[in-house]
Amino acid sequence: MNAPPATTRRTIALRPPLRAVATLAAAAALLTGCGSGDDWSRPHPSPTAVGTPGPGFVDPAAPPAPEATATPRPGSWSGVRPSKGYRVVLLTSGEDRPTKALVAAVKDWAGDEDVDLRTVTAAHPADLVAAISRALDMRPDLIVSAGNALIDPLAMVTPNHLSQQFLVVGAELAEPTGNVTAVDWPGASFRGEGLGASSTYDPASFTPARCAAAIRAGAAAVLTGVTGVVLWLDEV
Repeated sequence: MNAPPATTRRTIALRPPLRAVATLAAAAALLTGCGSGDDWSRPHPSPTAVGTPGPGFVDPAAPPAPEATATPRPGSWSGVRPSKGYRVVLLTSGEDRPTKALVAAVKDWAGDEDVDLRTVTAAHPADLVAAISRALDMRPDLIVSAGNALIDPLAMVTPNHLSQQFLVVGAELAEPTGNVTAVDWPGASFRGEGLGASSTYDPASFTPARCAAAIRAGAAAVLTGVTGVVLWLDEV
């Protein structure tokens, strides 16, 4: 059999190196998209607060006691943001309007502050405790809960995981431990344990502005060590 022309031989000879180059390029692109900052199996520095709360957030000389309710001055939390690489799990359940508004606010905050956010969704009632377990297994810096259906399961699980910080937005636990911080306002005060929603519960109060203030105020509280309390946002 006659040998192929020289040009053909060169083409054949080049194919394996080109394939190898393409493979390396694809691997490099994958590594760039999922760098070490995306790998939660690796340790990272303990999160810190960047900035300080403004006057009227809480009294540093007399911080609120556990389970107390504090009413921070509107906007006093706006000067605090998390350090780079803050790992947050958004734990959510429900398709109602208030829950969707809270989820949107948390995602917007995470995008604005370059937070490494993952979402765990409980699709049905039987999955609520399992969803909390999945969030815990990820070992985030903070678990943010959105959705009234999660309140009773959180009340059962959180006392057994005191090293994990939780933030409940738009609701609260009736008897929180020191690792559970909540943010409420007039119209949002679901507490679970058969207590349900208060007579003033108002789904229309879950406005974008109110939900945005809730996640920012709550995160500022956790980052500055004001935990185990309820922040009451009369105004935003």
